[in-house]
Amino acid sequence: MNKTVQIDSETIIRCQRGDKAAFRLVVQNCQRMVFSLSLKILADEEEAKDVVQETFLRVWQGIGHYDPQKPFATWLYTIATRLCLDRLKAAKLLCPLPDDERVLQRFASDADSHRTLENTEWMAIVRLLAEGLSEKQRLVFTLCQLEGLSSQELGQITGMDAIQVKSNLYVARQTIRKRLKELGYEED
Repeated sequence: MNKTVQIDSETIIRCQRGDKAAFRLVVQNCQRMVFSLSLKILADEEEAKDVVQETFLRVWQGIGHYDPQKPFATWLYTIATRLCLDRLKAAKLLCPLPDDERVLQRFASDADSHRTLENTEWMAIVRLLAEGLSEKQRLVFTLCQLEGLSSQELGQITGMDAIQVKSNLYVARQTIRKRLKELGYEED
């Protein structure tokens, strides 16, 4: 995984025994990763913060069932991703706001390659580019392109087989490419 935070097995065992200090270490080491993922999927900072809290609540409640033979980060991504999907289903659509296109134009024209996106800028760009994507397409695109996960990890997290992952990623890329062309950022 691209941005994986490694949690050692001893810390996991301590968490499984109810050690709150060990769990605090897990939260401290992983909360940025979960927030980043949630923000990219949901494009809403408050919703992303709620998902982070709910994710770690579920991790604490389910840590006893965690299989240490599997990567902890994949298990964590799975929980956070499912919570994000539940919120997307409840909210239905991710709609771009009038200022979102201006944010993309400003970012695209910024000559400073070291510039980092603020949360509000991320949300604006995601809302704008994700318009027209299904939940699965947005999820696969986010996990693969923005989080750097492999197709195998995507399959473990989403429950999709390799063909479904590739198909959703292909459609998402094509839709985003078309959206960028419509906005004048990519030539035919």
